[in-house]
Amino acid sequence: MKIDDYELLLKLNEVGTIRGTAKVILISQPAVTQRLKYIEEYFGEMIFIRTSKRLMPTPSGEIILEHAKQVIERERALKNKLSEAGKDIQGTLSIACSSLISQRFLPAILGEFTAAYPKVAIDLVTGISEDIKRDHKKYHVCIIRGEKLKETTSIRLFDDPLYMFDTEPFPNNQVKERPLISFKSDDSMHELVDNWLYHHQDQIKPLKTMTVDQIETCKQFMKQGLGMAVLPKSVSSSLMDTYPHIPLVLEGENVARYTWLCYQEGIRKLPQVDKFITALTQTTFLA
Repeated sequence: MKIDDYELLLKLNEVGTIRGTAKVILISQPAVTQRLKYIEEYFGEMIFIRTSKRLMPTPSGEIILEHAKQVIERERALKNKLSEAGKDIQGTLSIACSSLISQRFLPAILGEFTAAYPKVAIDLVTGISEDIKRDHKKYHVCIIRGEKLKETTSIRLFDDPLYMFDTEPFPNNQVKERPLISFKSDDSMHELVDNWLYHHQDQIKPLKTMTVDQIETCKQFMKQGLGMAVLPKSVSSSLMDTYPHIPLVLEGENVARYTWLCYQEGIRKLPQVDKFITALTQTTFLA
């Protein structure tokens, strides 16, 4: 049964004749008769008795007509609800985000986003970019560091310059020999540092490398004088007025970590995803 069939039954009961109903709904009288026959066969009951003056509903017909009213009312209520839902941004937003970005920038971004779109449910996973890349198809959007994801739409959100910090000064005319404190990150970060160290062997010579699990631990070890640490500007700007530091530069260019927003083609058709992507691309990450 279609909604049109239920509407036809109600119109037949309202108008009272097949001929009159055919004129109102602008189809032929035989077509109305045929559709009524189909409906009665569907329910296995006679719905109207045909008198000389008008159609009269049978007892079974009255039950079917009441059912038709309810079906149409529920259909109308559903359409109204969907219409209201279409005006609101809602649904689930699935995000996979680099740990550094989730700690440094994401709380403020999500705070503003959820205030603007309170009906959106946030599904968030944080971690190392390499891990996110392996499972990126599970998420609406991925915010990663290093290299962009292939076969996705990738937007470069910002460049994060790297600096080497220490509690001891960086001499100009002699090799600095100190332990190097490293934090757990993806391979692209370590490759940037190793490449810079290779080209600056006449200035910096790490005596040994200590590896810690988190970037904050790395900062604290450096502040205690345990060695040098390479840190991105996004998490170290507060250290610059207190601790000796130098920028990592190669061929006149700052060595920087790229931060990418990646998503599958077509995903912006989801309103909540499109609004979040717009919010990210309008954010100023590093002044």
